[in-house]
Amino acid sequence: MKFHVVDAFTDIAFAGNPAAVVLLDSPADAGWMQSVAAEFKHSETAFVEVAVEGPQPLRWFTPVVEVDLCGHATLATAHALGGDQVFTTRSGELRCRAENGWVSMDFPADPPAPTTAELDDVLPGLTVEHIARGVSDVMVVVTDEDQVRTLKPDLDRVRLPGTRCVIVTARSHGGEFDFVSRVFGAGAGVGEDPVTGSAHCTLASYWGERLGRTELIGRQVSSRGGTVRMTLAGDRVRLSGQAVTVASGELYV
Repeated sequence: MKFHVVDAFTDIAFAGNPAAVVLLDSPADAGWMQSVAAEFKHSETAFVEVAVEGPQPLRWFTPVVEVDLCGHATLATAHALGGDQVFTTRSGELRCRAENGWVSMDFPADPPAPTTAELDDVLPGLTVEHIARGVSDVMVVVTDEDQVRTLKPDLDRVRLPGTRCVIVTARSHGGEFDFVSRVFGAGAGVGEDPVTGSAHCTLASYWGERLGRTELIGRQVSSRGGTVRMTLAGDRVRLSGQAVTVASGELYV
């Protein structure tokens, strides 16, 4: 079967977040998909049933676990399939639209609620303004974007019980972006995720309310880096990004 490797949330190769996209002619065994994801070793591998008429079933796997929602691998899948797409997923129906080199994705918003967490052991040295939790992730807001950019945690230790990822974010003062972020996913088997679309469902909800805006641009400042555009609309958020295919091939097993 065919597969593609796509760099998502970037317009240049070897930046953004790479995802493998496997094109299935029929449903596949979950254990097999997990083994394939472990073989590729990307933060997520997407599996989409392309022979289905109408909305196409789409699933996402990290190297160690299946996840309920993944933005960059959805973007990579829509890019690989070459146009407007509708997917059925564990998070409901997701619609993607391609326009002028960008792919927009209609995702559920994830407004975070205030919470508490002990961070000194996992993220030492941060000046924290606010801690909140969405459905799966904890978001940590710090006072200055330089703290986000220069943060050097022990990636194996950045995990909190019952969470998928820890998001660290701050308002950006450079003018080009509204906020910056980094995402650490040890709870899902991913040390630092280069660009995390699903985390922006939480980030858009928080920063949109704080800044009084429905249109936002975020920059995930990992070593690869990536840009996410966001539009809030009630309980939905439209995430938009670019993508580049860097490899294609065939699976033989």
